[in-house]
Amino acid sequence: MASNPSSLTLPLLITKGLILFPKNQRLIDAGRDFSINAIKVSKDKADNLILITSQIDSDVENPTEQDVFKIGVLARVMSISERDKRVRTRVEIIDRVELSDIKLDEEDKCFVANGTLLNPIEVDEKSSEAVVSTINHELEKYPTIISRLPKNIIQLCSDNRAALELCYAMAGHFEASIDTKQKLLETNDFIYLAETVTGFISGENTKNEIEKNISDTIRESAEKSQKEYFLREKLKAIKKELGEDVGGNNDPDQILAKLDKFPYPDNIKAKVKAEIKKYEMMPQGSLEAALILSYLDIIMSIPWWQKTEDNEDLKNVEDILNEDHYGLDNPKKRIVEYLAVKKLTGNLKSPILCFYGPPGTGKTSLGKSIARALGRKFFKCSLGGISDEAEIRGHRRTYVGSLPGRIIQGMRKAGVSNPVFLLDEVDKLASSYKGDPASALLEVLDPEQNFMFNDNYVEEPYDLSDVLFICTANYLENIPGPLRDRLELIQLNSYTEIEKKHIAFEHLIKKQIEINGLKEENVTFTESAIEYILHYYTREAGVRDLERKIASCLRKVAVAIVKDPSITHIEIDDKKVREYLGIEIFDYSKKEKAKQVGVITGLAYTEYGGDILPIEVTYFKGKGGLILTGKLGDVMKESATIALDYVKANAKKYKIDPNLFLENDIHVHVPEGAVPKDGPSAGVAMTLAIISALSKEPVSPDIALTGEVTLRGNALPIGGLREKSLAATRSGIKEIIVPKDNKKDVEELPKEVKKVLKIHYMSNVDDAYKIVFGELND
Repeated sequence: MASNPSSLTLPLLITKGLILFPKNQRLIDAGRDFSINAIKVSKDKADNLILITSQIDSDVENPTEQDVFKIGVLARVMSISERDKRVRTRVEIIDRVELSDIKLDEEDKCFVANGTLLNPIEVDEKSSEAVVSTINHELEKYPTIISRLPKNIIQLCSDNRAALELCYAMAGHFEASIDTKQKLLETNDFIYLAETVTGFISGENTKNEIEKNISDTIRESAEKSQKEYFLREKLKAIKKELGEDVGGNNDPDQILAKLDKFPYPDNIKAKVKAEIKKYEMMPQGSLEAALILSYLDIIMSIPWWQKTEDNEDLKNVEDILNEDHYGLDNPKKRIVEYLAVKKLTGNLKSPILCFYGPPGTGKTSLGKSIARALGRKFFKCSLGGISDEAEIRGHRRTYVGSLPGRIIQGMRKAGVSNPVFLLDEVDKLASSYKGDPASALLEVLDPEQNFMFNDNYVEEPYDLSDVLFICTANYLENIPGPLRDRLELIQLNSYTEIEKKHIAFEHLIKKQIEINGLKEENVTFTESAIEYILHYYTREAGVRDLERKIASCLRKVAVAIVKDPSITHIEIDDKKVREYLGIEIFDYSKKEKAKQVGVITGLAYTEYGGDILPIEVTYFKGKGGLILTGKLGDVMKESATIALDYVKANAKKYKIDPNLFLENDIHVHVPEGAVPKDGPSAGVAMTLAIISALSKEPVSPDIALTGEVTLRGNALPIGGLREKSLAATRSGIKEIIVPKDNKKDVEELPKEVKKVLKIHYMSNVDDAYKIVFGELND
């Protein structure tokens, strides 16, 4: 392939980031096919001559003429060896060349190019001596660099006439960018070449100093760590000799031993090991190390595999539930059903139950009883007033003092992965700028999602599917719709008087006797005493206040026995109740004492149970306006407006002078004025109260009614009939009037209620009018 001494057509070897300089030898590893072929063609066809240049961009795999530097070198192949589809060759660089006509030879499958030898750089003897002297002087300043130089460079340093060869050798030896080295290859300015190479020496020294500083820092740190380790081990040995605790649960070795001993999930094992590695790289006593230890302590104490076995003896479960609570048949049946299905299937996701009803009806204590019956651990989490989402999901570990959320903390305290977990007062969650806790509970209380619950602090998924979640609430409407949709709702209704007496004698009295340090032989309650307390000292849907009054009586007994040890037994009857509790708080019959005009008794349902609602109406000279008082809500105000408009439209039917509406203002008042009231169920009662006031017809105090009214006078069904009927019974009402569509609810009322109350049905206002006032006269 050679043509003439100054212009040669030869195979071209293209390197990646390797710039070669004349008068040197170099080993080159070739892996690309066209590079290997170029070396072989040089050996076989070109008298071992080859052209060499570098790629401008080392990332290009298939270069073209535009991708390589046009100034390269002419070299001679000294030797070739092949291994693992790669070729290693030693080349001797002869001189610089300018490349042209670079192309891929289709026959030999390698690049070829024309190479024109460049004019040699002229160096006079004085310049050569000066440059060699300067380089030697620089090298003498940095002995460590001399020790790292190859032998050929050291030999050239002693030859004053070999300055150019020395500069090229040093340019190839020291590290620099491709562009810098290419400029040194291309330059014809010997002074520029010499100054740049001399600058390499001081740059190499700076690099060596940086490496030395790093090494010194690492050595000092290692020495410090070894010293700390030695002292710490010595301290452990001293404490061990003294019999003091060593290591503790936070010792990494103990954590790893515990990790291997128990069946933690694989992802938790990997997480803990990664955290321990980070901990071991940190200075002992640093804040970061303390945070990691705290995290490890928490994640290791979470119950990942621990479980309790369920009590699958259905008869035993029923006995325990009945022993702890009187009545409450629906929730008891649901728990027994769950156990029966679980026993048949072998595995079943726990239900998400929600007990709702008035305060004091046993929602929280029933949760404890269910845990006892199932043989499970119990944990109660009170959610009332929580307004921060992080209270449920936990805080991220980036914050100092961060902790897991209440769910994970509850699981830690329970110590098992299948406890009965009570979320108390779920209807009293609040939202704020910190997030909505109710939304965070959606994942917790969804059986399709909670097997992968993510706590922000733990950072690993946790399976909650075995947990029996029980929520409690007083007012269902305060629970957000999406959350309510995930709950299996079970209503705990208000207790009847008979049920309260059963609960008092079977549970409350025994409990309070023990709490107050008495024995059952010291005191007894008569049935009439409990009735007296119920009638005159409590007015509630549940039994919480009843229990307080019983406790108050027993404390008086305890005082009497302590003062006079001769007293061995006290029977508490009506007289003793009045002595112990003082003047009666309530009038047994809250209703009106006699017939009155413009006053009628309505029935209300609140989050505290049922209550009676006296409605008063009067009129006086005015301009036909409607005045509403008693802290009424918007819906109740609308009901009053509808009631008045219906009476106006049907005035003649009810023997009312239409001029009364033009010349008078009508005032509707619902005591008690400070208590907020709302809802449409007083509509019919307001209508009859207005009719009574304007027609001067008196209303019996023994009658109460409930029902929503329309502009056409129809009576629409209402909710909470059980609570309302119980309130009527407590207040001495003898008859109630309810919408006809509520007949199905009447069938579910307690027998004692239906025995005491006479229940009438109405389809419209006229039906109620006939019951309250008698037949209409056309």
